[in-house]
Amino acid sequence: MKKLFLLALVCGAMACNQAPKETVAVEEIEIQYYGEEITEADAIPVSQLMALMGDATEKEVKIVGTIEEVCQKKGCWMKVDLGNGETMRITFKDYAFFVPKDASGRQVVMDGIAMVEETSMESLRHYAEDAGKSKEEIEAITSGTKELVFEARGVILK
Repeated sequence: MKKLFLLALVCGAMACNQAPKETVAVEEIEIQYYGEEITEADAIPVSQLMALMGDATEKEVKIVGTIEEVCQKKGCWMKVDLGNGETMRITFKDYAFFVPKDASGRQVVMDGIAMVEETSMESLRHYAEDAGKSKEEIEAITSGTKELVFEARGVILK
C-alpha cells in the first residue's frame, strides 16, 4: 500500500514540473461533404456561370457560391445567389442526398451539370410550398419559366 501511495506521489510531482504545452488559437471552419466526393480545385464563382454557358443549354462545371435558401421540408434543394440579384435552384443527382435546412448563408462548392430548362408551374408551386411560402404566394405562380438550374453530384458546405 505504501509503495502504491509513493508511486502516486512521485507521478503527481512529475506532472506538476512539466511545462504547459503551447496553445495556438485556430479558427475552426466546419466543412461538410454530401454526395460524391469532390474537391474545391478548379471551382469557378457562380457569378461567371452565365458567361461560361454561352449558347449551351447544358455544361458540366464546378462552381462556388453562397446559399440563399434551402428546402425547409427536408433539404432536397437549395438556391444559390448568382451575384446579379437572381438565384439558381440546385437539386441533387438521383435525389441521393440532402443538405441541412439551416445552410442558408454558407459558402458551397458544387460539382455537376448546369442546365437551361423550362420549369413547369406545378414544379414552381411545389418549390414555393417546400420553401414555406404563403398560399397567396403559391397561387400567384401562374406559369412556368425558363431558367438556369444545376444538378449537383457532390457538394462541399463551408
